[in-house]
Amino acid sequence: MIEISNWFQCNCLTLNYDKTYFLQFLTKKQNKMQQQIVTSNQVIVNIICTKFLGLIIDSTLSWKDHVTEITPKLNKACYVIRTLTFLRSPEVLRTIYFSYFHSIMSYGIIFWGNSHYSINIFKIQKRIITNSNRYDTCRPLFKHLQILPLPSQYIFSIILFVITSKKLFQLISQVHNIYTWYNDNLHLSSTGLTLVQKGVAYSGCKIYNHLPPQIKKISNNVALFKTMLKKFLLQYVFYSVDEYYQQNYNDYDC
Repeated sequence: MIEISNWFQCNCLTLNYDKTYFLQFLTKKQNKMQQQIVTSNQVIVNIICTKFLGLIIDSTLSWKDHVTEITPKLNKACYVIRTLTFLRSPEVLRTIYFSYFHSIMSYGIIFWGNSHYSINIFKIQKRIITNSNRYDTCRPLFKHLQILPLPSQYIFSIILFVITSKKLFQLISQVHNIYTWYNDNLHLSSTGLTLVQKGVAYSGCKIYNHLPPQIKKISNNVALFKTMLKKFLLQYVFYSVDEYYQQNYNDYDC
């Protein structure tokens, strides 16, 4: 905080203490430290969650508060789209869906898309897709409308993040010199902490590594890769990340 204050002073800037907070990141088994930050005779307020770039971040990264925040907006979008169902063509409704619902649902999904609370958003999405009995499957409708279910959209978004941020990751071949069938896969850091395993870096590498080899081979061509990836996800219409991991794609034909 001393270095930050000095930097502000050197650049003729003033830190807005009304918008500056102290947030501890904890696992569920950790106890919160009783710590207070004071700088320039100002106390930095301790908080348990905050809004940052449109995402509600809490101290345990559960994403419960973020899902709670966007749920009313998505329910409103769901109501509007379902109201227009009998007045507009499927093409128009699809356009409304992407501009009104999808834009909210997909924002920051690589962070919260695999959280326990994301199922609440997925339920709203399924209500939009079908007016049938809630126990009926709507996988064929997702395919027909060319819309990815939330879990599939999460997989799509996080893989694209990995592909467009390759400099942040290492191949297995870059870590050791022993040749294996998996040398072109991304290296997974060793961790037993669930919070880390659910993070973007670890999940992104693991999900990318499970892609069909035929798709991974074209990862250098981002435009083509994106097209083939969406085609692949629409073919299977995954309702969970576990479903994605359970499939064997060695014989997958692009």
